[in-house]
Amino acid sequence: MPNHLGVEMHMAKSPDIGLGQTILKRAEISPLERAITFEGHSLTYYELSLRVRKISAVLKDMDINKGDRVGYIGLNHPSFLEVLYACGCLGAIFVPINFRLTGSEIRFIANDAGLKVMFADQTMTSLVDDERSYLQCGRYLSVESKASNWEFFPELIDNKDPLEHFGQVSADDIALIMYTSGTTGLPKGAMLTHGNLFWNAVNVAFSENNMQTATLTCAPLFHIGGLNVTTLISLACGIEVILHRNFEPGQVLKDLEKYRVSTMFGAPTMFLLMSQHENFATTDLSHILSVTVGGAPVPVPLIETYGARGISFCQGYGLTETAPYASILASHLTSEKIGSAGRSPLYTDICIVDSENNPLSAGERGEVCIRGPNVMKGYWNRPEATAEAIDENGWFHSGDIGYLDNDGFLYLCDRLKDMIISGGENVYPAEVENILYAHEAIVEVAIVGQPDPKWGEAVVAVVVLQPDADLQLEELRDFASSQLARFKLPTRLYFVDVLPRNPAGKVQKFVLRKQLVK
Repeated sequence: MPNHLGVEMHMAKSPDIGLGQTILKRAEISPLERAITFEGHSLTYYELSLRVRKISAVLKDMDINKGDRVGYIGLNHPSFLEVLYACGCLGAIFVPINFRLTGSEIRFIANDAGLKVMFADQTMTSLVDDERSYLQCGRYLSVESKASNWEFFPELIDNKDPLEHFGQVSADDIALIMYTSGTTGLPKGAMLTHGNLFWNAVNVAFSENNMQTATLTCAPLFHIGGLNVTTLISLACGIEVILHRNFEPGQVLKDLEKYRVSTMFGAPTMFLLMSQHENFATTDLSHILSVTVGGAPVPVPLIETYGARGISFCQGYGLTETAPYASILASHLTSEKIGSAGRSPLYTDICIVDSENNPLSAGERGEVCIRGPNVMKGYWNRPEATAEAIDENGWFHSGDIGYLDNDGFLYLCDRLKDMIISGGENVYPAEVENILYAHEAIVEVAIVGQPDPKWGEAVVAVVVLQPDADLQLEELRDFASSQLARFKLPTRLYFVDVLPRNPAGKVQKFVLRKQLVK
């Protein structure tokens, strides 16, 4: 269109909000600031961006292009983030895999996603090797130590020229496929776009600004909580991330003080274990603005314990499918709204609906639904599951039961899908039941959650035995251990003569939970 001077004017293109371009632009703004500190070694933003460009070049040489899937399995490590950002630069799709899974579970995810390349750390190469004959991957890269039949990742990038030019990534392009445990025994891959991740960051920025000096990440990066509650947002903002390989309470306390961290994300269990550590009382925590917690409500005694140290909790509710925030309870409301998961953030909406999808009034319990630009694109290769989860008006149906109070604060009551959250990990009963039903001593089994002071919820097996059969908890755990991750194994075992059922024949798990309380 011409302006008044007759010069041709072109509409400015929309900004590239992709993960890769975001970190490269941040490096231009803050080249000498520390980006990631890991086990005593720090990378500046310039150094991080250089590595991302080199990795992009390596992947490009491997014929990784837009839409191709790249897997990563291992403990927290800078390489996880570097590969993620490199995939973002190329428009490739990053697939993080839970390192706590068994070989058969890893096999399913790798093949369902159609991985072309698999990255693994030294703790996971042997497990992946056990599944190699079943996998479709073309290349296998070891990120830290040399392993037979694995290409050594550091050698590939050492002398590689960094890639300089990238195509634009749109907000609707898929950045991640994050697999959630399946209610029918098979996990589903939530497709999170670059736009989903960006709008979650915007929601956080306008809610609780506790990322100011440095943040500490010890929750696993393969979880959306560990990845996108503080980590990616901090790096986009130029905030140093103190990255831990895994969670160790004493080391976390030490580094909170050493690096004068302003916040960290964790499950309630992690903060409980930190409070029970011998150094908790003497660690200087005065620089913490607030800590961010998810996965389960924070018990009142834990709120009081940290409150005595001048630390408040920023609580929230979210799911992998919502990238993750659906609601946020600001830290200054921790005591005023005990038990609440907060309000929906600025650019996301929550509603409560009945079984007919009709909106409910304040105080009425129903299914929690979320709508906003942070809601996933859908489930990978599962159009039916996508249509079931996201209705025609764009509302994502969470499967969780809750209500809104008169101020619009969300309170969670139960789960339609009977999901158990144990130590911040999601456990779906149907998956565990499918495995346990194969035990010769079991006639019927139901998996339910039971309150646990350490883990939030314990995985409980309620079993009807074959006549004259006997079964011990450890025997049951050993039976399932080759097919289920440890966090999914029952930690308690009860026996009943018959499972309670409704007229349609469905096991009434709410009845079982009530019986277990007695």
